[in-house]
Amino acid sequence: MPLYIRDDGVAALAEELAKLTNAPSKTEAVRSALRHEIERRRRSVPLAERLAGLQERATRLGLPNPDFDMKRFSDDMWDEA
Repeated sequence: MPLYIRDDGVAALAEELAKLTNAPSKTEAVRSALRHEIERRRRSVPLAERLAGLQERATRLGLPNPDFDMKRFSDDMWDEA
């Protein structure tokens, strides 16, 4: 069954991809692009998992020191006493 693309812009993208990848047809170019995108999505780490790692690191770091004086620290750093 041939691939029929009704949108001229999408057809142009498929044609460009076919030329860039030396695909024998637009159908093959689209098939390959879809396979690549599906595989890329399957391999990507879900946001919840990425955030869980960041949350774990933040927990290990702990809360900031409530007695830390940023003004004094900055003045000391710039030798402004």
